[in-house]
Amino acid sequence: MRVLGLDVGERRIGLAVSDETGTLARPYGVYHREGGEADVASLGKLAQALGAELLVVGLPLNMDGSAGPQAQKAEALGRAVARQADVPIEMVDERLTTEEAERVLRESRMGGRKRRLVQDALAAVLILQAWLDKQRDVGGDE
Repeated sequence: MRVLGLDVGERRIGLAVSDETGTLARPYGVYHREGGEADVASLGKLAQALGAELLVVGLPLNMDGSAGPQAQKAEALGRAVARQADVPIEMVDERLTTEEAERVLRESRMGGRKRRLVQDALAAVLILQAWLDKQRDVGGDE
């Protein structure tokens, strides 16, 4: 199963895609937001072009688990893209994934604009891979 993962930010959206077996996530790049319906249309077309059967969207919850304005925006965009692409959606708690991506890149000593772009895609990979791993763990318990 091909899955598209999104790390939704204000200006950019990190993209990750799974392999066809739904086992490994890899970075797909970064989408630079245009706003509103343009984002929904572009991301919906991308999901269809990739043959995505599911959309996984990072939900930036507050540390106490509550959903603030950013989480609500990410969920609304994700649901709109899923409708546009006609695929189901899964929301994933993404607390600390951006920080983990920052840590990895800090250790790589990458800097500047390239670092920000790679960070967004890496955060999407972390979100998607966590979801894929959870599915495998759940399936293995049966």
